[in-house]
Amino acid sequence: MRREVLISGAGISGPALAYWLHRSGCAVTVVETADAPRHGGYPIDVRGSAVEVVRRMGILPRLQDAHIDSRRCTFLDADGGEVASLAPSAVAGGVEGRDLEVRRGDLAGILHTLVRDDVEFLFGDSIGTLAQSARGVDVTFRSGRRRTFDLVIGADGMHSHTRELLFGPEEPFHRHLGYRFGVFTMPNTLGLSREVTMWNAPGRAAALYAVGESDTLHAFLAFHRPEPPGRAPEDPDGRRDLLAAAFAGAGWEVPAMVDAMRSADDLFLDTAGQIRMPRWSGGRVALVGDAAYAPSFLTGQGTSLALAGAYVLADALARNRDHTAAFASYERGLRAFVTMNQALVADGGATLFPTTARALERRDARLRQLVTVPAPVARPAHSALVLPGPY
Repeated sequence: MRREVLISGAGISGPALAYWLHRSGCAVTVVETADAPRHGGYPIDVRGSAVEVVRRMGILPRLQDAHIDSRRCTFLDADGGEVASLAPSAVAGGVEGRDLEVRRGDLAGILHTLVRDDVEFLFGDSIGTLAQSARGVDVTFRSGRRRTFDLVIGADGMHSHTRELLFGPEEPFHRHLGYRFGVFTMPNTLGLSREVTMWNAPGRAAALYAVGESDTLHAFLAFHRPEPPGRAPEDPDGRRDLLAAAFAGAGWEVPAMVDAMRSADDLFLDTAGQIRMPRWSGGRVALVGDAAYAPSFLTGQGTSLALAGAYVLADALARNRDHTAAFASYERGLRAFVTMNQALVADGGATLFPTTARALERRDARLRQLVTVPAPVARPAHSALVLPGPY
């Protein structure tokens, strides 16, 4: 009998999982809060084991065509003076010519195109309630429609509603990493091209990301705030004020970035954190991607974990008719890979956001050394997952 599976979330892990589940014979429905596939978004990386996943999906050539190919990453001191300028792979531990960097919207669009004719999409809706029984999962959607599925998978991001329905509030699973940040777009008045420029002062970072020859920059502001989330103002203006206050008196182009942040219509504000859970499933419901094991942007591995996790979960379901056995296999096959990649957060934090003057001096000294060091070897964690054979 054909399994009917509901996936909540049409970002990256959701459509990737939908592809593999359809291929193994499942009837798949994807529900997404947004009214249409989301475009734009910050550049993201596809590295190591995830490159093999997209190759098996047949979309590697399209992603190679969409590759951003940033040429340099320049670090500046508090006064705007250059500390070091080097290849992005030297900073991230990637492999030039193999690992990929693409706009998040480009990857999401490619995945949606890949599955849209084979999978049912319900845009502009979301899961309201879940009720599990021996025969399946009864789902009531926010729109009022009701349906029953054999399985439900939450692929709805770090602040997953599916996870909350299954396991309760986020707080026990959220590991706060000590930073708040805002990302938005602003005009490219500096003439930057195919590069990242990052300004640092102790506990503060501001970055401008030029994707190709675009007249728009991706801007990023982050500051150290060790207390856990929940204490920031809830209203948008209050959170903008909080971000602006953290950068009062900053040099370089930061004042212009703060001005642009105040009027940006695409501002996204959040805290840097990870999701760490003792298990990723309960009954007939499971989680994948950031909903289960968000590693934080400090690792650069969120997208790669999402793609690899979707593959391993689908493979486990294809090989095990019993969903309990499948979910157990999924966790066994992926847990070590997740743990290794979440551990990279210490390296990312030390590189991007030194919190003291001494830590910033040490970071700058390491960056200057990298300028004269040969291209780095890829980080083992990126390729630590041995994928099951194609099925």
